[in-house]
Amino acid sequence: MQWHGRSQRKETGGRYRPFRKKRKYELGRDYIPAVIGEDERKKLRVRGGNYKIRIVSAQYANVTNPKTGETKKVLIKDVLENPANPHYVRSDILTKGAIILTEIGKAKITSRPGQDGCINAVLIEEIETNEE
Repeated sequence: MQWHGRSQRKETGGRYRPFRKKRKYELGRDYIPAVIGEDERKKLRVRGGNYKIRIVSAQYANVTNPKTGETKKVLIKDVLENPANPHYVRSDILTKGAIILTEIGKAKITSRPGQDGCINAVLIEEIETNEE
């Protein structure tokens, strides 16, 4: 667990003397990136006694087709783009706004995997299927 706070040193090099102790509400947590893999979730108790479900790894996404309005649970194949950090593409890290490749086509993640506990996405580009 991390405690955030002011630096111990002034710009001049002098020391800051703490005027109070650290507070529980100033607590931060380590970033656990959501990746493609076997489904795994983590339950965290947060302020107010509520819970956040954090995805550690996920295999499936709920993808909505805006043309038909139907939602399907589909397999995530790959991360194609991630505006949060270009290096996340190599590590297959899933964040809000990431473009993923699924069984039915390209989709953009609309949920926050680190907070919502699920991966919801909107279909951008459909893969053409030859059914004859």
